[in-house]
Amino acid sequence: MSPLASYRRLLQLAGPTYVLVAFIGRLPLAMSQLGTLLLVATASGSYGLGGLSAGALAVANAVGAPMAGTLADRIGQRHVVLAQSLLGAAGLATLVAVVHADAADALVVLTAAATGLALPQVGPLARVRWRPLTRSTGPHQRRLVDAAFSYEGAADEASFAIGPALVGLSVAVFSPSGALLLAAALLAVFGSAFALDSSARLAHEGRHVAATGRLLVPAFVVLAVAQVTIGSLFGATQTGATVLATDLGSPGLAGFVHATLGVGSALAGLATAYVPERIGHERRALVAAWALLAFSLPLLLVETLLGTTATVLVLGFAVAPYMIAVFSLAERVVPPTRVGAAMTMLASATGLGYALGSSLAGRLADASGATAAFSVTVGATVVAVLLMTSQQRRLRVATTPAADEAPARELVSTPRR
Repeated sequence: MSPLASYRRLLQLAGPTYVLVAFIGRLPLAMSQLGTLLLVATASGSYGLGGLSAGALAVANAVGAPMAGTLADRIGQRHVVLAQSLLGAAGLATLVAVVHADAADALVVLTAAATGLALPQVGPLARVRWRPLTRSTGPHQRRLVDAAFSYEGAADEASFAIGPALVGLSVAVFSPSGALLLAAALLAVFGSAFALDSSARLAHEGRHVAATGRLLVPAFVVLAVAQVTIGSLFGATQTGATVLATDLGSPGLAGFVHATLGVGSALAGLATAYVPERIGHERRALVAAWALLAFSLPLLLVETLLGTTATVLVLGFAVAPYMIAVFSLAERVVPPTRVGAAMTMLASATGLGYALGSSLAGRLADASGATAAFSVTVGATVVAVLLMTSQQRRLRVATTPAADEAPARELVSTPRR
C-alpha cells in the first residue's frame, strides 16, 4: 500500500470530521503556555511572574498527563477526556478572571498549575485510537498504524506552530485575555467532541481486563529519555532564538524563528510514511538522531535572524522523524493495555525536557549570549546520538515480530476496549 493510499485509507476509516476535531482539539494546549505568559506578564508588569505561571502550568500538565493516560487505559478515554476538556476550559477562563481581579501572585500561580493539571493531551491519546480503528484492515494494519503515527507527529508539530500564532493574532486583535478565552472555547467544543467521538468507544468497548503489565520496561525508559532530549532541544532552541532576536533589536521575531522548526518538522513527519517498512523504527531513530546533530551544528555559527531561521527550518526536518520513531517504538514495547499511559508519559517527558533545556540555555545565555544557549541544543542532539547508538539492540529485540504480533493477537482475541 502506497503512502498516499495509506493516508486515504486512514481518512476513510476515521472520517474527516474526526481528523479535524482531533487536530483542533490539541491547539488549546499549544496555546496555553504562551497565552498564560503574556496574560500574567501584561497584567502584572512582571515577566518573572508570567514565566513562573506558565512554567507551573507546563510542569503540572507534565505530571498530570500520565495519570490521565493511565486512567483512560482503565476506564476508557471518553469520560476522562470529556472531564479534562470541561475542567481545562473552566480553568483557563478562571485564570483570566483571577488575573484581572488582581489576585495574589500565589493564587495566580496555583490557578495556572491547576489548569495545567486538567488540560488533556489530545495528540498522544489520538495515537492510541489508531490500532483499533485499523483493526479490520488485516495485513495492512501495521503499515496503516505507521502512517497514522507519521500523521500524528506532523499534526503535533503543526499544532505547536499554529497554536502560538493564534495567540499572537488574538493578542493583536483583542488582548492576552482574548487569547486564553479562545483557547478555552476551542477546548470546550473540540476537546469534548474528541472525547465523544465513536473512536473513543471503539478503543475501549468490551474490554474487561484491567490496565495491567509493566510499563517501565528498559526499552520504554530509553524512549522516555529520548523524548527528554528532544524536549531539551525545543527549549534551548527557543531560548537561543529569543536571545538572538532581542540582541538584534527584533524580539518580536523570536516566535516566528522558532515556529519554522514546527514547519519543517510537520513536512518531514508526513514524508516519513514513504520510508520503506523494512527499515525498523530503531534504525530510523538512529539516522534521525545523527541528522539532528548535523543540522544543529550551524547554530553555533549563526549571527543573523535569517541564518538562524534557515538553520532552524532545516533542523525541523529531523525532529518529526525522530519523534515518530520513538512513539512508534513505544506503542510496540509496552503492553497493549498501557499504551495510553505510555503515550502521555512520553509527552510529559518532552515537557520536562523543554523546561530543562530552556532553563539551562537561559542561564548560559545570561553569561555568554545566544551561542551558549544554542550549545545546549547541540548537546541534546549529542545525547540523542549516544542513546540511540548504544540502545539499538535493546530496541530491536523489544520490537521483534513476535513481540509485535502478541499485542495484536491479544487485541483481536480479547473483548474490545
